[in-house]
Amino acid sequence: MNFTVNGKYVFAATGGRDFNPSQDSIIFLHGSGGDRTVWQLQTRYFAWRGRGVLAVDLPGHGKSDGPPIATIEAQAEWVIELMAAACIDKAALVGHSMGAALALHTAGAFPERVSAVSMCGVSETMPVHPELLQAAQDGDHHALDLITSWGLDRRAHVGGHKIPGAWMTGGTMRLLARGLDQALGADLTASNAYQGGLEAAGKVQCPALFILGDRDKMTPVRSARSLIEAIDGSVVEIIPNCGHMMMTERPDETLDALRRVL
Repeated sequence: MNFTVNGKYVFAATGGRDFNPSQDSIIFLHGSGGDRTVWQLQTRYFAWRGRGVLAVDLPGHGKSDGPPIATIEAQAEWVIELMAAACIDKAALVGHSMGAALALHTAGAFPERVSAVSMCGVSETMPVHPELLQAAQDGDHHALDLITSWGLDRRAHVGGHKIPGAWMTGGTMRLLARGLDQALGADLTASNAYQGGLEAAGKVQCPALFILGDRDKMTPVRSARSLIEAIDGSVVEIIPNCGHMMMTERPDETLDALRRVL
């Protein structure tokens, strides 16, 4: 589905059903260097069960016009502008990694516009290893090697994809390679600079879900504890034998967790 936000073309997947803003809406937000395709299973499930689903390509990603937005705070304002363009008054937000920080900040800054927030692979701050950050800013393929190595649990490096014959490591690298020229570096820079997570968590007024991988090296479970404690009644799902890329590594478990709040 196509939208125009601030004069720029924006693309969003709708889970295989026509988007209807009169239905309860869910907006899916991808992580650094990613795009809408990381949410294929989850979007289809909710779209075919009466929800209005938008898995967006953030500016400068996938099919959406650039450039990428430089800060998490500005991205949150963009999410609200997207909702206006889609005629959505209130929506549930689901985000992964940088997208999780974005979902959290939006829920804290605009509580009247967010009905629920689900965060996959999130932490209070989102520091990026200097070697990875520099490689991404330089457009160096080494950034893809580092993310794939650190982001996937060791079991995912040798198989285990839900789709027979699909290669989890190679698929992750190909996805990230699409944004290597600009988006990945911009996203990791924004994530590394973001310091507003705990303050945003204190302002959240809607149901909140944390989906965390017990073997996540990039946003370890312990790094989300302060956020969990800051949101009254938050629900926590820790997926066993899972790294940072839970939507790919453990798609069924991720979906089951989302169903608890959505």
